[in-house]
Amino acid sequence: MNNIVSLEWLREKMGEPNLVIADCRFRLDDTEAGRRAYEESHIPGAVYLDLEKDLSGEVEEHGGRHPLPDIFAATVTFGQAGISNNSIVVAYDDQGGAMASRLWWLLKYLGHEQVYVLDKGFTAWAKQGLPVTAEQAEPLTAAFIATVQHNMLVEMDEVRELLGSEGTTLIDSREAPRYRGEVEPIDRVAGHIPGAINRFWRDGLMESGAWKDVDAQAERFNDLDKNGDLIVYCGSGVTATPNVIALEEAGFTRVRLYAGSWSDWISYEGNPIAQERSKN
Repeated sequence: MNNIVSLEWLREKMGEPNLVIADCRFRLDDTEAGRRAYEESHIPGAVYLDLEKDLSGEVEEHGGRHPLPDIFAATVTFGQAGISNNSIVVAYDDQGGAMASRLWWLLKYLGHEQVYVLDKGFTAWAKQGLPVTAEQAEPLTAAFIATVQHNMLVEMDEVRELLGSEGTTLIDSREAPRYRGEVEPIDRVAGHIPGAINRFWRDGLMESGAWKDVDAQAERFNDLDKNGDLIVYCGSGVTATPNVIALEEAGFTRVRLYAGSWSDWISYEGNPIAQERSKN
């Protein structure tokens, strides 16, 4: 099975004892909006996992705007959400899969294999007349034991060491104007890591909001070496994760996330910055 599951697939699985549905809706411009939306209406049985409170650690001088959570804290969070090592986890949001993909990546990083992102998200689910509720789930606490997959992650020092090296490609997942350094609405410095190519994460979605199929994802990255090392980043390590999924769908196997991403990179004085401002 691939990493994306359909609305129909989830509808058929509902009620199975080992299924955990995670509502990951979150908005950067209103950090409580996701929780409010969950309390108003969600897929029955879903637990709410907050990007900043549950899927990120404390913001410090380095590590970026959404640093990875402490591993032990993450295992406690997931256990309290009813996620065991044997659970089938389906994550959804209303942000094109970006927040759900963060949970997907984090669980994979901690060694959990059966985790998927729901295609199209919550609004599509509700529009199809599939069941919704305001009743909040009270999951039974489960035991979750992490087996960290270190090969999925890269830190700033290694990114800096690999700059310009053959066989390694940096992929910036932000919108093109931010990549080029023309605008920067969030971070204090504009631009990108030198040598990075730009693949906007939303280009992995169709106009309908559905994820593109395997062939279409492969087309997005057809200029890259399947045997090469890929390092994916964005502003803070969140919207890079849909690109990690897309690359995996396209058959790339040597893909790592720079979790701190641009907001971590610019926190170190002396790190080089590239800009490609428009000449118009």
